[in-house]
Amino acid sequence: MLDSDRNIALACTLSALAGYVDGIGFIHLGGLFISFMSGNSTRLGVSLAQGHWSNAAEAIGLILLFVMGAACGSLIVFGGGARRQPWVLLAEASLLALAALCHELGLSSAAVVAMVLAMGLENAVFQTGGGGGLGLTYITGALVKAGQVMAAALTGGERWSWVPNVLLWAALVAGPVCGASAYHWINLAAIWFAAAFALALSGIVAATARGIDS
Repeated sequence: MLDSDRNIALACTLSALAGYVDGIGFIHLGGLFISFMSGNSTRLGVSLAQGHWSNAAEAIGLILLFVMGAACGSLIVFGGGARRQPWVLLAEASLLALAALCHELGLSSAAVVAMVLAMGLENAVFQTGGGGGLGLTYITGALVKAGQVMAAALTGGERWSWVPNVLLWAALVAGPVCGASAYHWINLAAIWFAAAFALALSGIVAATARGIDS
């Protein structure tokens, strides 16, 4: 999917957004993740082994919500046609705005639910109609790919083909820096920035798509 400057820029921007939201959630939930379900799965296994049933229930609840969000994103893709990317981003922006509104109303648990759904949904931005796509809220695959293409470059392949995957990793690291800083400043109200950013991005992506179509 990282086959053009547009796609690389969009993927990195969305990874940074996911990192931003995850940084906020990580602090708010005391070490659980909003978008990184591998980490939550590890926490689930450790909690089960230690008999910490409430922690295990919290982890599995987040995982199930994330899967539901991913399923909703896929439904948008299957029905969205050529304009599926803006629709996915608009849905993500709406969920993030709902999360921020829930926080304003004192419903922090509902805010977390909306945040997790939004992060699951985001992974559909680059999904194809057949179900393949690019993961945007987790980075292990990108690091593995970076290592593989580095090896290919050393054995005669394209010299800089690993750069997009490293940029994707860097974006996901930069996001939590901003998210954690914003959370310490204004708590979960920091999600308003994420919602506004996703909304603006949906408009930019729609305009870019029109330019490509024309």
